[in-house]
Amino acid sequence: MYDLHVHSDASDGTEPPAQVVAAAARAGLKGVALTDHDTAAGWEEASAGAVRHGLLLIPGAEITAQAGPVSVHILSYLHDPEHPGFAAMSSAVRRGRVARAQRIAENLGRDFDLSWTDVLAQVGPDATVGRPHIADALVSVGVVADRSEAFARLLHKGTKYYVAQQSPSPSEAVAQIRDAGGVPVIAHAMASTRGETLSTAQLEQMVEAGMLGVEIHHRDNTPQGRRLLKELAERHRLIVTGASDYHGAGKPNRLGENTTDPEMVRRILEAGSGTPPVGEVSL
Repeated sequence: MYDLHVHSDASDGTEPPAQVVAAAARAGLKGVALTDHDTAAGWEEASAGAVRHGLLLIPGAEITAQAGPVSVHILSYLHDPEHPGFAAMSSAVRRGRVARAQRIAENLGRDFDLSWTDVLAQVGPDATVGRPHIADALVSVGVVADRSEAFARLLHKGTKYYVAQQSPSPSEAVAQIRDAGGVPVIAHAMASTRGETLSTAQLEQMVEAGMLGVEIHHRDNTPQGRRLLKELAERHRLIVTGASDYHGAGKPNRLGENTTDPEMVRRILEAGSGTPPVGEVSL
């Protein structure tokens, strides 16, 4: 059992990387991919945990891209985070995340007793800031009960507080991942409850740009969307993954609730060349 989409407090998860890996071991998983948003900050700690618990760790990240009104998340596995083009893209996205979060906090501060200092208090050292940290700040000042309420009431795209993020195009992100030796797999592409999704034509463009896989088995993909993604994968012989999108206490998602077949994990390991996996590979 391999869960290829988990988050730590290096971005918007609530647990340190070592704790996430330990929880994966307790859940009976054979391996995980740490895919914090636009950062590799948790890799070293997660790697030590993987060795300690006898798990396979696939170092990764979740890269944010934008296609018109659609926010696109691309899982990148085994890339070199220091590759010049990739590093420049990631740095630009992180700077954009900070600017966006500040503007959202300012918008909320007009109606609620919330400051940027309250948000920063929720962000760990070197962590990538995002809306979940704003949600945690709203909880801390008593505006909402939990992250789910914060997103449902105040942080989703339809509210007056929302600010769009400045990000690369999906094709540009895919190309940079490939150049850095990574394996790009689109995350929860048919999660229509999160907002507008990509068209089949747009997904085909990402395949043309070098996208190697699709995350089909994710709780937010609709049944119809899973069928569409399966057809796309069959047409292009794409890697098919499944994952929890675990965030610790930040979301109800459970480690191992969706997993990836060993054969697909093997394909990822064969395709990636930027950073080696950590731990024993026995597929």
